Amino acid sequence: MSEALEKARKYEREARVQIPEGQKPSFHVCAPVGWINDPNGFSLYQGEYHLFYQYHPYSTVWGPMHWGHSKSKDFIKWEQLPCALAPDSDYDGKGCFSGSAVEQDGKHILMYTGVSAAETDEGTGVRQVQCIAVGDGINYEKLDCNPVITSDLLPEGSSREDFRDPKIWKEGEDFYAVVGSRSSDSSGQIALFTSKDAKEWSFVSIVDSSQNIHGKMWECPDLFTIDGEHVLITSPQEMTAIGMEFHNGNNTLYIVGELDRDNNTLIRKQAAAIDYGLDFYAPQTLETEDGRRIMIAWMQSWDNHITPADFIWSGLMTIPREIKLVNNRLYQNPVKELEQYYQNEVKYEAEAINGRKEFEGIRGRELDFTVEIEAGNYRRFTVRLAADSRFFSEIIYDPRENTLTFDRTYSGFTRDSIHTRTMKVKEQGGRIKLRILMDKYSVEIFVNDGEQAMTSLIYTSLEAESICFLSEGLATIDILKHDIIV
Repeated sequence: MSEALEKARKYEREARVQIPEGQKPSFHVCAPVGWINDPNGFSLYQGEYHLFYQYHPYSTVWGPMHWGHSKSKDFIKWEQLPCALAPDSDYDGKGCFSGSAVEQDGKHILMYTGVSAAETDEGTGVRQVQCIAVGDGINYEKLDCNPVITSDLLPEGSSREDFRDPKIWKEGEDFYAVVGSRSSDSSGQIALFTSKDAKEWSFVSIVDSSQNIHGKMWECPDLFTIDGEHVLITSPQEMTAIGMEFHNGNNTLYIVGELDRDNNTLIRKQAAAIDYGLDFYAPQTLETEDGRRIMIAWMQSWDNHITPADFIWSGLMTIPREIKLVNNRLYQNPVKELEQYYQNEVKYEAEAINGRKEFEGIRGRELDFTVEIEAGNYRRFTVRLAADSRFFSEIIYDPRENTLTFDRTYSGFTRDSIHTRTMKVKEQGGRIKLRILMDKYSVEIFVNDGEQAMTSLIYTSLEAESICFLSEGLATIDILKHDIIV
């Protein structure tokens, strides 16, 4: 074990005990201490689900990247494991950036981006390469042959600096990996590589590219199949807003298509945002033993960082979500394993609301509740949550405009950050179904059985746990609530 990794493990052991009991979320992965961002190495290994993540243990802001590590048997109850990787080699001394993992012959293979100082034509003074570490679920050893992929394999004109975030998988006897990079027009492209042994790699093709339409650099790619369709997910940087589909800055994008096997390029059928909230980035997927495709993402924003100043940890992950395709559209819902932790069911049917109303048993900050609003002539419907006499956040449905808005303006945050985001929803004459999952600081909204999702953070005091419903005009609703007890 290197000195840098031993230092990180020692620090996280000692610092974690300083975090107040009950401060962290109950069923979402979060930073052990310090900072986390992108999920990495989301994989099934020896019957357990492993999740790594970009990690800087020594402060609550981004720093030299390590890999933090957690595992679970059911996606809900997570065990914290020791830091897995530290920047301790000449090819990754500036950081062990994002990557992925696969099981092979009883070993856990991690593939990640190593960053080092280098003189390049692009002027930023870093070089990004792809590396391999092999381990047993706790300890990992970097290969002597690292780096295994360098930007020299890319087509002429590709960036020698922006080349990162490999997603590795196995098909038959061969390994494959997609890696994000920049093309000669400076926008994002996804490169495909293959290998027989995960050590010697060959360039295959550019699977797809932005062409300066969907942002610039494409980070954190993932390529997989669902029901015979290929899906490419990626996280574009430097986007400019396109209606309500994409916002300014860092976004997430899924592309559904058919992979042309003759030239290994993706023929597009559909392209859209993955999540429409304030805090969602860098999703990654795995396939379970029973064939489900599960996705997890970083639940925080690069440009809109709202972690409280007195926290010594920053960053958490979304609930793992099962994803499906319906008419080439990505649907997502919390994994079914969440239901094992349901308690205290409360149900209301055909309740009429005209004005403001609260319901006995509908309150809290760790719960899963569904509100189904019938078609009607009401003008606006609001769910107000994490509320007390002063603070609250709101989910606002406007049936005339067919929009859903999340607004945390009054959640108690004291800086001038972005607090609202709005998305278009399906026109159904005022009918809508909202599933709302809360875990202390997170609000994950799943619309119309997973057709759309909207993910955001709030850091309102945990004592604020009232939930109320407000309707401008007469609305009829059903409510089903479960507390989540882990």
